[in-house]
Amino acid sequence: MNHLNKDQQNLDNILTDVKEQGMAYLNQIHERATASSGGVELINSLAAEGVGAEGALKQFNERFEPIIVASSGPRYWGFVTGGTTPAAIAGDWLATIYDQNTQSAKGNGDISALIELETIQLLLSLFNLPHQFFGGFVTGATLSNFTCLAVARQWIGKQEGKDFAREGITGKVNVLSATPHSSSVKSLAMLGLGSNNIIPVKVMQGNREALDIADLELNIQALNGAPFILISSAGTVNTVDFDDFEAINQLKQKYNFWWHIDAAFGGFAACSPEYNHLVKGWENADSITVDCHKWLNVPYESAVFLVKEAHQLLQVETFQNSNAAYLGDPMENFSYLNFLPENSRRLKALPAWFTLTSYGKQGYQEIVESNVEMALLFADFINNHPAFELLAPVRLNTVCFTLKEENHVQEFLNKLNATGKVFMTPTFYNGKKGIRAAFVNWRTSVADVNFVTAAMLEILTEL
Repeated sequence: MNHLNKDQQNLDNILTDVKEQGMAYLNQIHERATASSGGVELINSLAAEGVGAEGALKQFNERFEPIIVASSGPRYWGFVTGGTTPAAIAGDWLATIYDQNTQSAKGNGDISALIELETIQLLLSLFNLPHQFFGGFVTGATLSNFTCLAVARQWIGKQEGKDFAREGITGKVNVLSATPHSSSVKSLAMLGLGSNNIIPVKVMQGNREALDIADLELNIQALNGAPFILISSAGTVNTVDFDDFEAINQLKQKYNFWWHIDAAFGGFAACSPEYNHLVKGWENADSITVDCHKWLNVPYESAVFLVKEAHQLLQVETFQNSNAAYLGDPMENFSYLNFLPENSRRLKALPAWFTLTSYGKQGYQEIVESNVEMALLFADFINNHPAFELLAPVRLNTVCFTLKEENHVQEFLNKLNATGKVFMTPTFYNGKKGIRAAFVNWRTSVADVNFVTAAMLEILTEL
């Protein structure tokens, strides 16, 4: 315990060193590479005696720090990766310091769930959603989709007079979707609903990924009144397309189904008066998935599930901890323990609370609109250069494009990413190899777009 006692006495200096290193990273984030080809020889046995925190930091800096990329930086356009606002960093550090296991909102022990409950209300306000949604924090879109679809699974069972949570699934559960994200498909596999059991709905004509409402109704009618789950999209991955939520709501008045919306990043369109028409009607869904480590710009891992309060009993039946007494009123003796998968939970809400409180609705409107402006600026470059072509219109914050010489796409992307100046991801859209650039980082500026397009032109000359 000598190292532990010494570290305790020296904690102020240790944290100061970490703070200074963190500031050095943030201050140089524009110059740090977005890709790494380095390797590290892994140690497979633990020493009998450790080296203390200072020794561990030294070893980390020698072995691992050089391979850490600027994924939280302004030119990491791969996947849909957000950054971290200054306030979110402060909240995340405090979440580590206070180290709560966030479950309860009242009692004699940890009641940090009060922070989470308030943060959910702030998010509902940010998204202009009604306060009839109950929400909580999980690790990401996969667990958020899982949580929502688990409640949907219980709802399906109840339509047939069954309790799937207690008795297990019997019979086929019908799931309809047009362009589900892989995390939804993965969730169906984990829930025992079957990743191959999605009934595909056609997409709209005219270079769209949104579901075709007419074909959706035909598929519904083919079910002959059987209840089903509909997974719809608020921002598809490739082209950020949105399903017609008002039209889906009209179908909901006629047919019996659970309506889930995957709004992992597209839901942030609600923050802007210029783009909030894209989510018009989404408040009528039964459940919604939103990622915070994307456009909210808080650290990984952070996402929320939003489930209508009317379904709280179904949610408790699904996730009730095995040693918890059955709750007649789920909120009377409230604990997140009975509402979501994890029994052990970090205070994930705190970074989100800090950033929401710090920057408010106006701050997030500015982030969203600035990112969309950068996407449109980048799309202009693609449109105006004869070597490139857009694969789809830019509907929000993602640019999906390719090279006119399609056989050069992968080579071009590999060379571009290898420069460390930008990171983008490959895709396949409408039968063509493509490249995706997603803009969700609060730091991204015109200078970054110009820097990247100059790098792209250099790669073209090499090809």
